[in-house]
Amino acid sequence: MTTETRTSAHKARLLPQLIKFGAVGAVGFVVNLVVFNVLMLFVLVNVPHKTLYATAIATLVAIAANWLGNRYWAFAGNRNTDATREGIEFFVVSLAGMAIPLLCVWVSHYLLGFQSLLADNIANNVVGLALGTVFRFAFYRWWVFSPERAAARDERRAAAHGPLPSGAHVTPRTAREKPPITGSTLAAAPDRGLIGD
Repeated sequence: MTTETRTSAHKARLLPQLIKFGAVGAVGFVVNLVVFNVLMLFVLVNVPHKTLYATAIATLVAIAANWLGNRYWAFAGNRNTDATREGIEFFVVSLAGMAIPLLCVWVSHYLLGFQSLLADNIANNVVGLALGTVFRFAFYRWWVFSPERAAARDERRAAAHGPLPSGAHVTPRTAREKPPITGSTLAAAPDRGLIGD
């Protein structure tokens, strides 16, 4: 396979994944927006520093919704068999990404003095979300749900179980053929076969 063909194939896989990531992110945005504003307007009314608390809580709820969407749809072909490890990695990247809108809100609200609900929404849900989205996609794509990491993990597992038979080799998960889907296959699937590509 030439470099040009490999690059074209990479771009062909990247675009649908980016579109799915964007759709999951749109759901996460709505979740974040609703939770943030409900907290600001009804729950944390007289709480000092409510803007920071509302940002953190809304982001955590959106992270949970996004993990489900990314694991079972956007990056379904690259997800780990070890959901715990993947979930921890996703959560770590998401927490690091959460610092971005928190920093934007802090700069806008406390440093620049823009203290209206509109200013807080712009800092959190426009500037912070845009910067955080770029950061998260990069780390989800090339670390948490990385096909190369899945292939390396498969190779380590194969090496741990002894040498492979002559002529056998371990192929990356994305290159393997999928077995035919049957009732027993769906029942054994982590998502119970409810969400497909």
